[in-house]
Amino acid sequence: MGVDLESLSEATSGAIGSLLSTTILYPLDTCKTKYQAEARAHGQQKYRNLSDVLWEAISTRQVLSLYQGLGTKNLQSFISQFIYFYGYSYFKRLYLEKSGSKKIGTNANLIIAAAAGVCTSFITQPLDTASSRMQTSAFGKSKGLWETLTEGSYSDLFDGLGISLLLTSNPAIQYTVFDQLKLKLLKTNQNNSEKTAVTLSAFTAFFLGALSKSIATILTYPAIRCKVVIQAADSDDDEADKAQRKSRKTLSAVIRAIWKKEGILGFFKGLHAQILKTVLSSAFLFDDQGENNHNHLGSYTRD
Repeated sequence: MGVDLESLSEATSGAIGSLLSTTILYPLDTCKTKYQAEARAHGQQKYRNLSDVLWEAISTRQVLSLYQGLGTKNLQSFISQFIYFYGYSYFKRLYLEKSGSKKIGTNANLIIAAAAGVCTSFITQPLDTASSRMQTSAFGKSKGLWETLTEGSYSDLFDGLGISLLLTSNPAIQYTVFDQLKLKLLKTNQNNSEKTAVTLSAFTAFFLGALSKSIATILTYPAIRCKVVIQAADSDDDEADKAQRKSRKTLSAVIRAIWKKEGILGFFKGLHAQILKTVLSSAFLFDDQGENNHNHLGSYTRD
């Protein structure tokens, strides 16, 4: 079928926008990730709030370490967005050609978006894992990409893959909420107008997009927190403790540890930081996500 140039153009545009957003917000993302990754031990915790992570970097003169792993994160973000946008656009056009339809329905749209998300997760998971390890390493002690990728077994590179696949539902939840909110708002505006065409303003579309993304984030956040803990860099434990890493970082073990040490609220630790980062990222990536162009589900952000 050849290269789909229109899909390629959309993929490149989405990937470049994601690259800019990731770079600008990276210090916040590092603070958020380190805060999320910390599990309370013996009733104590190093970071009581997000600002403690920033203060640690300042007090230890490691401010530049807030950017540790930026190259890997940018590479992962660029590839993720490119694959997702290309895959979504390609699958959508293929569906329209095979079905003979002129318009894609909501259910088909969600299925296509999920398929693109699954493909993205499988391909970019090693970079996602490496990025989390580099961000959660002690300030000034982050390893390079190649050393991070090769420090464990091949299977270690896919830590959290199951959760990543689960989190492909995040954009679908966002779209569903956005669509319902949009329909209710347009219906209300239509009833208050004189039968004129009613559309969403750019600000309203952005607000609904940010609200729907926040709701999707809240609903999927326990999975996001567990994934960060699973992917987090190991502390400088002795070799005997490191040998138990896999048993300590399975999903069931992480769920039990968070429940035992932090209670149910522990599954939502760092939620405010996650929403702040998500909304700011949406603001940077927002361009034409009005009611006629929101079908691409915005940027591809599982977490």
